[in-house]
Amino acid sequence: MTTIRIVDAEEARAVLPDLSEILSDCINGGASVGFMLPFEPSDATGYWQEIADAVEKGSIILAVAEVEGRVVGTVQVGLASKPNQPHRGDLMKLLVHRSARGLGLSRKLMEVVEAEAARRGRTLLVLDTATGSEAESIYPRLGWERVGVIPDYAMWPQGGFCGTTLFYKRVA
Repeated sequence: MTTIRIVDAEEARAVLPDLSEILSDCINGGASVGFMLPFEPSDATGYWQEIADAVEKGSIILAVAEVEGRVVGTVQVGLASKPNQPHRGDLMKLLVHRSARGLGLSRKLMEVVEAEAARRGRTLLVLDTATGSEAESIYPRLGWERVGVIPDYAMWPQGGFCGTTLFYKRVA
């Protein structure tokens, strides 16, 4: 049984241990998502508390994927707050626990969060992802347009520079 849903701040706080496990698993699997090794689930608690606070303020949309009642995937859209960008959102941290990959959860998470962003008046979403990562190949299959690459943009969790590939998608 798989469920994909948008969660509110209270629900986000309730599944904080699962979200922390997902983030830790992805980083330990090599995902360049802003954190460095070593990284344990306990290292993610503060991050997810900040995300829950942002959900409460209405500045982030948070979607989760559950398999048999356990959260195993997540994605966010940051809602641009500048006066000249009320139509734009930033897709962030599409994460699926390695134990749940191959179930189509990335596609399902993206469909739900893109629809919610459009419902909230966003017509354009943007994202960046590590160049050469597994994640980079997902987005074109989901209708995202590649814009280009910025070299040495960030670091892999184990160290060493990686570029970032920029994408966009019109959602309304």
